[in-house]
Amino acid sequence: MADDDGHPDIDEFDLSAVLHALADDNRRSVIAQLAAEPQGSEQFCSVFGLPWAPSTRTHHFRVLRTAGLIWQRDVGNGRMTRLRRDDIDRVFPGLLDSVLAADAATRARVA
Repeated sequence: MADDDGHPDIDEFDLSAVLHALADDNRRSVIAQLAAEPQGSEQFCSVFGLPWAPSTRTHHFRVLRTAGLIWQRDVGNGRMTRLRRDDIDRVFPGLLDSVLAADAATRARVA
């Protein structure tokens, strides 16, 4: 059962929700930035350089969180975010690596 902050247990992960969360370029960018950090690293939401107003940022991070892609915790006036790589890889082996590789290839072609 999901906790009070909307973090689902791994047995609640839904492929449609994960793919929906990863369908947005900016949300994928957040996941790519987290994946590039050492495993277990946390980042404040403000460091991602997103072009969203605070309320929109809250919505997009909620989409990532409720899909099970990230963990978030409150720290002072901000939120720390980390990738749930082990959980995602356990439920959907290879999915995250495939999506991130395809995203990097697409961004390289466009650049």
